[in-house]
Amino acid sequence: MNDFICVSEEVKQAIKENKPIVALESTIISHGMPYPKNVETAMAVEAVVRKNGAVPATIAILKGVPKAGLTKDEIDYLGKRGHDVIKVSRRDLAAVYAKKIDGATTVSATMLLANMAGINVFATGGIGGAHRNAQSTFDISADLEELARTPVLVVCAGAKAILDLPLTREYLETKGVPVYGWKTSNMPAFYTQTSGLTVDYRVDSAEEMADIFRASREFNMGGSLLTVPIPSEFAMSETAITEAIEQALRQAEKQNIKGKEVTPFLLEKVVELTGGKSLESNIKLVLNNAAVASNVAVAISKNRRKFW
Repeated sequence: MNDFICVSEEVKQAIKENKPIVALESTIISHGMPYPKNVETAMAVEAVVRKNGAVPATIAILKGVPKAGLTKDEIDYLGKRGHDVIKVSRRDLAAVYAKKIDGATTVSATMLLANMAGINVFATGGIGGAHRNAQSTFDISADLEELARTPVLVVCAGAKAILDLPLTREYLETKGVPVYGWKTSNMPAFYTQTSGLTVDYRVDSAEEMADIFRASREFNMGGSLLTVPIPSEFAMSETAITEAIEQALRQAEKQNIKGKEVTPFLLEKVVELTGGKSLESNIKLVLNNAAVASNVAVAISKNRRKFW
């Protein structure tokens, strides 16, 4: 555990007693959906983690203090401030800390802080990746670089569907990031169960994933990606979501939306264009990912007591 981070008493005790912990990001609270839906979802995700035997550790920066394990009031504070809270990637951590301001952590920053706190498993909706036309714009999320360097298991529903998924998959391969499929050989595409791409290895149980994760630590590897398909009953029509994304991309280009503002703009626009259906799918897949991550964290905790 790193003293630089303010770790809640519950999470601190869990680390001390080798209890399973699941890190959770905070950008989904500030930038992922409107208030109070964002806070309700964050609390529901924490409840799912607890129900499945793990301790939730929502991560954020409040008034310059990196925190692992937010209170309900702190989550509500982030939810109410919304887009007024800075979206914090790895590059922003030092400035946000020094300026003593609020920051909601993306996948990359959450991974970094979770690792510093001694947390191995992180559940999120979808990772960032290579944006469309990234081969010419070089618009590639820092999430992919973080996965290459930071030894945290990230459980998600694949990369966000607004991205260039084949290019993202190639980039992960280049960086040596293993991509696992939860009871599937196909890489999911966030709102839909498959992207048409394959994973490196299929994983059929939490215990199997725990064994693989332990081995990755022995080999001093970076991060690992466990992709979990959205449950079929909550998946969207591939045609409908593709049309909404294409329309949102055209609007982003027309309005000259650039950089880190692209993803939240596109996700909000897709919600609008699908009449809210994409938001509900998003919530369901996050809850599902949290359950899988918790089961894996429990297995890793047992594995550590046996071997580490």
